[in-house]
Amino acid sequence: MTTAQRVWLSPEAHERLQQELATLRELCANDVGGDSSDENATAIKRARQARIQQIHDLLINAVVGEDPPDDGVAEPGMVVTVRYDEDDDTETFLLGVRGAEHGDIEVYSVQSPLGSAILGARVGEKRTYQLPSGAQASVTVLSAVPYGMHTAQAG
Repeated sequence: MTTAQRVWLSPEAHERLQQELATLRELCANDVGGDSSDENATAIKRARQARIQQIHDLLINAVVGEDPPDDGVAEPGMVVTVRYDEDDDTETFLLGVRGAEHGDIEVYSVQSPLGSAILGARVGEKRTYQLPSGAQASVTVLSAVPYGMHTAQAG
């Protein structure tokens, strides 16, 4: 058996997931036995059950709102700004859990190509990663601040 990885969630994302879980559980509880030959209804029920399990697993392993240290290291819970070295464009995003955050900031998971490449990087560090097309891309980490500090500055 593998040990589940702890995931960082903002308090707002945690609340949204709890609400979604309650809604999905209520929908499943209200599902009538119905006609098991209805493939569409069966597919919807399976999709709901899969999402319930996914949310349950996220919530069980969640670290809620505990900002990582303000040490400039890219890790879950940090708002990271990178510069794409090929064209000097910059992007700011939250290193977190996709599907959990719904706000005004893009979210990249540590399992994404960019997220896994910059995980553990310090400000000024350059990292290279492979794009889905097979091409290589390079980024330089310009800043990494805890989500709570970023939202306080933005507000």
